[in-house]
Amino acid sequence: MEHGQAACRTLSRIRERRPLVHNITNFVAMDISANVLLAAGASPAMIHAVQEAAEFALHADALVVNIGTLSEPWVGGMRAAIDQAVHRGMPVVLDPVGVGATTYRNQVATRLAAFATVIRANASEILALVGEGGRGQGVDATHDIHQALPAARSLARRFKAVVAVTGPVDFVTDGDRTLEIRGGHPLLTRVTGAGCALSALVAAALAVEPNPLHAAAHACALYGAAATRAGKEAKGPGSFRVALLDALYNLDPADAVGDLDLRAVAP
Repeated sequence: MEHGQAACRTLSRIRERRPLVHNITNFVAMDISANVLLAAGASPAMIHAVQEAAEFALHADALVVNIGTLSEPWVGGMRAAIDQAVHRGMPVVLDPVGVGATTYRNQVATRLAAFATVIRANASEILALVGEGGRGQGVDATHDIHQALPAARSLARRFKAVVAVTGPVDFVTDGDRTLEIRGGHPLLTRVTGAGCALSALVAAALAVEPNPLHAAAHACALYGAAATRAGKEAKGPGSFRVALLDALYNLDPADAVGDLDLRAVAP
């Protein structure tokens, strides 16, 4: 109950402060990421050009770096924005989409992970980052979420970051402490960009909650609760996407505590 109440307070602060989240994300995820941020009460911006990424990062409250559709110019924009974020002490979320698929993607993800406040990924991506997994099915997870938990803890200690490994159950860890979040809906895996949008929501939470472990867990719990509600009325992926945005928008911090399932996990 305590964790659920704290997550609701985080949602209230997002809506009160409307943090500006700077997204350097992939073409596929831009639309849903922006709409999830708006539904939660945050303000999205999609700025990736190297010529303006650093300058724009001066005005943002949190940064998302998503490697889904990589190109060298975009990587330049990511590095410029991250340099500014590190200089300002602004939180950075890394979403290493599809890591493990190619050598270039692995190299970029590993370099960027060194600057991340939170790394949000699926089980296969977490295993690939620590060198334990094979190639996933494109950007989809092919490993069990529980299989990735030891790797997530190892990754958190290695990069001194919080790692959120998400799937049917979510685990958020700083290497020592771990929180488990239950909720969500199977249709999340049938909507492209749904995981990327969660990374954006994590960034919004980081902008208002100074503890990265709690911020990431709160975002996962709120997203999971909205997905559970959406799944009750959706007839398929299309209606689920719309219902997810509506459910997130209509989450009431005053009465949503019962829908949030966060618990500590023994080391």
